[in-house]
Amino acid sequence: MNDRKKAFLVMDVQQGIINNLGDRAAEYVQRVSKAVDVARQSGIPVMFVVVRFRKGYPELSQNNKMFGALRERSWNMDETSDLTKPVIEPRDDELVIAKKRVSAFAGSDLEMILNAQGITELILCGVSTSGVVLSTLRYAADKDYMLSVLSDCSSDQDEEVHRVLTEKVFPRQAEVLTLDQWSEKLNSSKTDAK
Repeated sequence: MNDRKKAFLVMDVQQGIINNLGDRAAEYVQRVSKAVDVARQSGIPVMFVVVRFRKGYPELSQNNKMFGALRERSWNMDETSDLTKPVIEPRDDELVIAKKRVSAFAGSDLEMILNAQGITELILCGVSTSGVVLSTLRYAADKDYMLSVLSDCSSDQDEEVHRVLTEKVFPRQAEVLTLDQWSEKLNSSKTDAK
């Protein structure tokens, strides 16, 4: 019997980031929406992780190559912007966790929430595979979480980088599944429990 408590992390699936997927964005959001439905039907808590800063970006150092220039860009990712809201509407009982860097754990209270809820297993998806998914997976693996990555619910601007990560790198620390494989696994677990 599996007594681990699970959580499904939907990471950076927000307008300000999925726009980077171009023509693939709508299909991607549809697939992630289906994964969210699967998690909800299985009783797995869904947590939405977004990049969001305070007005004026006091959290951003000019030393940070990725985020340091954000103040000068027209990319509004502060707490007042619709670009920082999850594209998929969270239910009232689902958490939206704001982070300040690439990893879902960096500059957020995610780890405290997971510990408080006794969660030991994470299912990850997000944009981008080489950003939030990779960084979160590495940190969570070092903290001894059981991990799964939904390969077709993660996406990257560089499809070859996505392929290498999901086929060669991630399997060293996580179970890599498609949405259909994950759904089938959850359904077989329900059947076995009866």
